Amino acid sequence: MSDFAYVESYAPGEGRRRPRADFLSDAPRLSLNGDWRFRLSPTAAGASDMDDSGWDRLRVPSHWVLEGYDRPLYTNTAYPFPLDPPRVPAENPTGDYRRHFDLPAGWPPDARAVLRFQGVDSCARVWLNGTSLGHSKGSRLPFEFDVTGLLRPAGNLLAVRVHRWSSGSYLEDQDMWWLPGIFRDVELLARPDGCVDDFYVHASYLDGQGTLRVDADRPGTVELPELGVRVPTGVEVTVPVEPWSAESPRLYRGTLTAGGERIALAVGFRTVSIVDGRLLVNGVPVLFRGVNRHEHDPDRGRALDRETMLRDVVLMKRHHINAVRASHYPPHPEFLRLCDEYGLWVVDECDIETHGFIYADWRGNPPDEPAWRDALADRIERMVERDKNHPSVVVWSLGNESGAGAAFGEASRWIRARDPSRPIHYERDRTYRHSDFASVMYPSLDDLDAIGRREEPAPEGVEPGSPDDERRRGLPFLLCEYAHAMGNGPGSLVDYQRILEAHERFCGAFVWEWIDHGLRAPDGGLWHGGDIDHRPSGGRFCLDGLLFADRTPSPGLAEYAKAIEPVEITVAGGRVALRNRYDVVDLSHLRLEWTVEDGGVPVESGSLAVPHLPARGLGSVAMPVVPAGRSERWLTVRAVLATDTAWAPAGHEVAWGQGLISAAAPAPARRGSLDRGPARFDPRTGELVRLGDLTVAGPMLDVWRAPVENDLGQGGRNNLAQAWRTVGLDRMLHRVDEVCVADDRLVVRGRSAPAGRALGLRTELVWEPAGDHAVRLAVTVEPEGDWADVTLPRLGVRLALPAGLARATWFGRGPGESYVDSQAAARVGRFAADIDAMQTPYPWPQENGNHVRTRWLELTGPDLPTLGVRGDPWFDFTVRRWTSEALDRATKPSDLHASDRVWLNVDHAQQGIGSASCGPALPDRYRLPVAPYSFTTVLSVCYSSERHRCTGS
Repeated sequence: MSDFAYVESYAPGEGRRRPRADFLSDAPRLSLNGDWRFRLSPTAAGASDMDDSGWDRLRVPSHWVLEGYDRPLYTNTAYPFPLDPPRVPAENPTGDYRRHFDLPAGWPPDARAVLRFQGVDSCARVWLNGTSLGHSKGSRLPFEFDVTGLLRPAGNLLAVRVHRWSSGSYLEDQDMWWLPGIFRDVELLARPDGCVDDFYVHASYLDGQGTLRVDADRPGTVELPELGVRVPTGVEVTVPVEPWSAESPRLYRGTLTAGGERIALAVGFRTVSIVDGRLLVNGVPVLFRGVNRHEHDPDRGRALDRETMLRDVVLMKRHHINAVRASHYPPHPEFLRLCDEYGLWVVDECDIETHGFIYADWRGNPPDEPAWRDALADRIERMVERDKNHPSVVVWSLGNESGAGAAFGEASRWIRARDPSRPIHYERDRTYRHSDFASVMYPSLDDLDAIGRREEPAPEGVEPGSPDDERRRGLPFLLCEYAHAMGNGPGSLVDYQRILEAHERFCGAFVWEWIDHGLRAPDGGLWHGGDIDHRPSGGRFCLDGLLFADRTPSPGLAEYAKAIEPVEITVAGGRVALRNRYDVVDLSHLRLEWTVEDGGVPVESGSLAVPHLPARGLGSVAMPVVPAGRSERWLTVRAVLATDTAWAPAGHEVAWGQGLISAAAPAPARRGSLDRGPARFDPRTGELVRLGDLTVAGPMLDVWRAPVENDLGQGGRNNLAQAWRTVGLDRMLHRVDEVCVADDRLVVRGRSAPAGRALGLRTELVWEPAGDHAVRLAVTVEPEGDWADVTLPRLGVRLALPAGLARATWFGRGPGESYVDSQAAARVGRFAADIDAMQTPYPWPQENGNHVRTRWLELTGPDLPTLGVRGDPWFDFTVRRWTSEALDRATKPSDLHASDRVWLNVDHAQQGIGSASCGPALPDRYRLPVAPYSFTTVLSVCYSSERHRCTGS
């Protein structure tokens, strides 16, 4: 047998200490992070040269594939190696690490010592000063070795051999990059005589009282000075406390002292229970407004530092996210400490996923194979023992997308015996025998509503009316993944949230996912999986986050924040109605501020008294008296933080609502002769060629958009873009059949149709003057031929304008992009932006930058007159320096180059964006059917001295 047979053995490790709680103490600790000597070998045999003086230097923590060695690989479901468990390829890149170190002055010479690795991917064998300590698998979990008696005051050599592939890789087929290396901290810990090695904080809450007991493997003293608590370990005490919750993360800090060591305690009192099919914390129902979070950074992969973790937590809190599903592995322990401190509910998920066994029809799936039982149990135990003392962890998850198997029953029974204080989640075994929640991924809106009513059909493999079915139907429901945030999207977030809040069964939902998994390319751009020359590959499927890879929030995050904002504000009927959507706290930490805008221009402001409104309570206050204005007059009410918090300063906006106080009076139509109007047309084609001193080309009917990721569906399902291309919507040709003048109207009739097809769209454009500076355009569209079930991406007209136009000002929804199913985050107001800033830089170029329900738009540029567009009553618009066709052809943002025109789309409507890249089909109400349409808009031109005449702005 080779000396690296352990790589392919079923054993999870050897020589390791038993799992225990992660904690911080004042005992000596030596970080071994930093520069290590490194050599990469092509096979599991590793380096044969023991003289490391000529080896490279590699920082730890890191992934060697992101430091110039080998290459990262991305798969979604398939394994990147042959499915032949537990064997792995002979081509198994193996990194040998060496760390030379001395003990610091004052290191206790005779103390017990522990060597800890927080995370190594995927298998590590360890030597210290020539002594083999053992090996470990389970990449996202810690492991420790007792190194007492092996240390020297100086000249220590720690050697670690890390294998890219191992039998453990079969349990780690999560939707993520395969990134080998020592990617979390390495530490040497001194353990004083008589110190506590492991302890368990039991801190429950009931009716204003907290009950505390700290069990430990050695006697010690527990102190919480703020509560006046000083008791021995193992002794239970009950005292008045404030409970811990994600909304009010009350921690009581203290110490556990034993053997001369002081261990820091951060105790949060809370009780998690399931009563009558509802999830309760501290006796009240909670609703997770969550995200799935992979650990990711475009430069460092999963080797995150505390500052990056804190940045994530602060962004989540500022966008009203209250829960994290640690997908699909336990996070760095520092992240959980931040969740304890800042307040986030956590579903802690084990480092288990065997998704790739779908390609073997689940034959040999490890959870159902006895040979894997120890490896699976080892991962469950290491997760629970490490994280058991975190109040933020309220649910254990057995893993993700690993089918069914007896191992999950064993795991759930072990957890219930070890920690009966937390419920258990597992989604993929649809009997839910081992789960305290019913759970599915990506249901449609209709299916979710049926689930809320407990009327969903029995899943496949479960007999309707059977005990399994009856138990399942009585469980609370946790929507562990929905709203796939790939590219431009997701849509329908408000619709989903409305259903989640309508039924008591729901305990919350987690958007997939927090951040795009783009990796920094050598040219400074971003790689996705398809950019790596390796098959199989998950392609762009790793770009599916509410944050771009550099942690810039996407428009989807703003929409999600609005959908889940903790106070619902409705302005109507002379009252400002308030719905407290918090689960625990009242509104006393907020201020209410109001602003009145006339046509988007602020005219009045003030504040309102905040009523006492308990969690989930309803109330209202009188609306300020606001007279009607000359334009649309809107009252906006904002709830902002009254004082500074750890995650945002006073004045940070928490929620907002708007109400229309008075509508704009219709502008009188001033009629005159086309000959004296601002518009000039080509007499042969009827094309608008000038508007005043502006050179214009168009308009032409436009029904195409560069498909968003959700238009492509998934795996052949819900592929709207394919249907559009099959019909030919991406290659429409335009014909003019008739140009005629009737009175003061110009009528242009034509047909737009794709090559090779008998179907088309008949168009009639009617132009007439609307004053000295304006011209009204009425568009009628009539379909011809058999369009079957095809829908339209958009319906509107497109104009080519001078490249010198540089800035847009509009009254309508903004400031960010919005679509028919993703507009809750866009408030009504007057906004302005540079045209070059109005494109969202999705890493795979696609339709973006739309603005729904626009009343008027002005485009301006140096030494050019202002172009105005007014709706009747409103329109959608996008404005960019490239066409939709160029956007469609681009595969990277660097492919997009400014043309010699500005392209303006004035749309009657555009189809919604949905979530079909990994989710249900776009709901019918957000589709744009092929049908007769008519719409009207007014184009105007004016100069700086009379700009207000362009749109009446």
